[in-house]
Amino acid sequence: MTSSESLCAGEREFRPDVTVAAVVERDGRFLLVEEIVRGQRVLNQPAGHLDAGENLLDAVVRETREETGWLVRPTALVAVYQWTSPWDGRSILRFTFVAEALAEIAGAVLDAGIERAWWLDERELAAHPVPTRSPLVARSIADYRRGLRADLAVLTDLARAG
Repeated sequence: MTSSESLCAGEREFRPDVTVAAVVERDGRFLLVEEIVRGQRVLNQPAGHLDAGENLLDAVVRETREETGWLVRPTALVAVYQWTSPWDGRSILRFTFVAEALAEIAGAVLDAGIERAWWLDERELAAHPVPTRSPLVARSIADYRRGLRADLAVLTDLARAG
């Protein structure tokens, strides 16, 4: 019996959204985005969904570029967070990476819904009038600060492994 055959009537198959995020620190400040989500202005790490055919590292580089206009290089995995959104009940698997800021892309056009990119230290983030999108923002920074890291070698993309 397959997992879909074992579902009861009315249940849907559990498929969490896979997202990526980048913790990018430069001179004691973190790269964040101010975005409009569900009509509300919020702060978040550069983050977004994994696209079909894309690996996690390519996704975090792409999302950071699209949302902030910064080119980054992932250097480590902070953590994988499982979280359920209280707003819509969606389950999220968020792969959060440490990334090094390489260069700002001159004239970059940011994704729709992104208002601007910020470089904020933790004190400025805590005092900012715009709330964070989820508890994952502060948790990712806290885990990064306490040195939680996994080598990128723990990620395996079998489609590209050859």
